[in-house]
This record gives sequence, structure tokens and C-alpha cells, in this order.
Amino acid sequence: MEPERGLGDRPGTAGALTAEGLTVGYRAESAVLEDVSVSVPRGGFTAIIGPNGCGKSTLLRAFTRLLPPSSGRVLLDGRDIAAVRTAELARRQSLLPQQSPVPDGIRVEELVRRGRYPHQSLFAQWTEGDERAVAHAMRLTHVEELSDRLVDTLSGGQRQRVWIALSLAQDTPLLLLDEPTTFLDIAHQVETLRLLDRLRAEGRTIVAVLHDLDHAARFATHIIAMKEGRALAAGAPAEILTEDRIAQVFGLACKVIADPDTGTPVVLPR
Repeated sequence: MEPERGLGDRPGTAGALTAEGLTVGYRAESAVLEDVSVSVPRGGFTAIIGPNGCGKSTLLRAFTRLLPPSSGRVLLDGRDIAAVRTAELARRQSLLPQQSPVPDGIRVEELVRRGRYPHQSLFAQWTEGDERAVAHAMRLTHVEELSDRLVDTLSGGQRQRVWIALSLAQDTPLLLLDEPTTFLDIAHQVETLRLLDRLRAEGRTIVAVLHDLDHAARFATHIIAMKEGRALAAGAPAEILTEDRIAQVFGLACKVIADPDTGTPVVLPR
């Protein structure tokens, strides 16, 4: 019997994203992102931070082609994603949106199994590998005991873990998440971020919109700071989470100290 393959144990390396002069809006006369040029390092954990309404979620949606730019482009491993086939893109990147509509009457395991759709074809239907990927994703997110529950009967935190399981079951080298710790209690927030860090260590590229700056400092290897539709700065957490930069991005007076255990920045509002 073939040994169970952990998520992230795949040949090759994870993909890297680059935005070049990206301008994106929801209406022709209103741009949410303006001339944004940023890179997501391959094999890193990139956190996108910034105040509400600054364009964080819009950038994530543009990275996945859900929002086409009015100018500029997004490159995935050097290829313009506009030219990548939809099925191929779905096998290379997965997105956990901020809010996901729950289909009526669907059970947890059925929903997680949908993460395997990009790997199906007319000639290659459900396999033992698909079954293992779904089971492994559900174990990692601790939703196995919920497998027969209707998704619309779950709490907000339980639903969030199920959606994360679906994204993991898709088994892509690039994982993008919009506020993945929303609705989770503090223990599950840390557990989820530790899981993402483990996947990064196994070769994934992780991109997540995060609101908690201390979480971003502790788990991210790279931070993109945004304000008013522009990327103000990008770099290592210690370079971005400074008192001056936080005041510039959030308008918040604070003191930044080093975490006594990890040495990562800790933000203390004044």
C-alpha cells in the first residue's frame, strides 16, 4: 500500500506571485488598488496587513483572477495568470474567501470533497488519493467528528475550520486565505496559524490577510503593508512592524517590543 502523503509533500516547489502595476476596481470609475507592484516570495508565509477598506481582500482576489485588473498584471511563476487555463490555475492555487455561501443541505465531508474537483477529469474520477487527501485535510483541521453534520448547523468557528479543510483538500502549492482566523477562538486561531506555518515549512507558499499584528509578526516570514489602495512597504516582520510604520499605516501610536520567547515584534498600543 502506498504510504499516506502529507499535504505539501509533492515534487517541485511552490509557486510565487508578482503583481506589476496592478490597478483594480469594482466599478469602472472607482479603483480600489492603484498601481500596486508587490512580490510574494516562493515558499514563504506572506501576511497582508492594513486598515479596513485599504484593498487587502481586493489584492487577494486579483491574485486569483477573480477580479481582472484594468491595468497591470499578475504573474504566477513568471506567467500572466490571464493566460493560464482555469483548471490549471485551480490545481496550483486555492483561495479561502472572507465569506463563503453555504449550500443548503450539504454535509461537512461532502463540502470538503469539493476541494478535489480540480483534480477530476472525464477519464480520472474519484481515487484513493482523493480519499486520502480529504481525510488528511479533515484531520489537520479537526473536523472529522463533524463529517456527517449539516454545514449550516455549525457554529461560525466550526464552519471556518471546514472551509479551511476544503482549501487544504484542494492540495495546491499556493494557498491564499482571507482572514482565516475569523470566528475562531484564540486557541483555534493559534492552531490554524501553526498549521499554515507547518505547510509553509513543507514547501507551500502561504498568503493570508491578517488583522492581528502580533500573529503576523510571529508566523509570517514576509509582510505587505497596505493603505488606501497602495502597497506602502514589504519585507520581513521586523522591518515592517516598527513604531513609525505602524503609525503611518494605521494612525496608531504604539510601542514595539521583542517577544521574550521568539524575538518577534509585539505591538503595544499607547
